[in-house]
Amino acid sequence: MKEDIEKIILENIPDAKCNFCGETCSLKLTVSSKIFCNMPLIKQHKMIMSLLENKFQSGELHALSLETKPH
Repeated sequence: MKEDIEKIILENIPDAKCNFCGETCSLKLTVSSKIFCNMPLIKQHKMIMSLLENKFQSGELHALSLETKPH
């Protein structure tokens, strides 16, 4: 699952750095990218969550703690 998530993010945000902590039920993801500079936090989160929408809809992913930051 982590590899799938990272692949989806990197296909859309090539300079992203993904750091995972935990497992499926308590998965925490930190994503850093230059694209987040000067972007409001809520927009950063919406961007990532929209990329993962299919994973949530299919039930493969049901919970995710997300942190985003510029690098």
